[in-house]
Amino acid sequence: MKKTLLICSLLLMPGLSLADTPPASSTGDLDWSVQKTWKLKTKPVDFVQSLDNKRVYVLGEDSKVHILNINGKEMGSIPVDANTIAIDIAPRGEMLYLVGSDKKYTSISVAFSQNIDISGAPFLGKENAPVTMVVFSDFQ
Repeated sequence: MKKTLLICSLLLMPGLSLADTPPASSTGDLDWSVQKTWKLKTKPVDFVQSLDNKRVYVLGEDSKVHILNINGKEMGSIPVDANTIAIDIAPRGEMLYLVGSDKKYTSISVAFSQNIDISGAPFLGKENAPVTMVVFSDFQ
């Protein structure tokens, strides 16, 4: 029963769809159409989607939480305890919550950083400084 609900939930989730997408269908008062299909790298155990629909977190049988963007591209993965059976996220996606069959609860801070290529850009100070401040003054 749980597997059936999981598979149905994954198929109905915005951003996911079937490989050979069937046409939109209508059955009386219910109109539906498959939007997208992604091939997952591992068998899913649990999943959650961010409220802004920009990320999907999939707990796989490989004991990792795979984080996918709206196009199904993996943004990264977080190794988790093999006993993890369920996941959830904070409303803005900044925290990942794990529940294990071994009666453990774990919260993990999640943040994404963006590297900016500043090679060839003018700079002031030491070239190998531990901190770099970037000012986009040309957008004023």
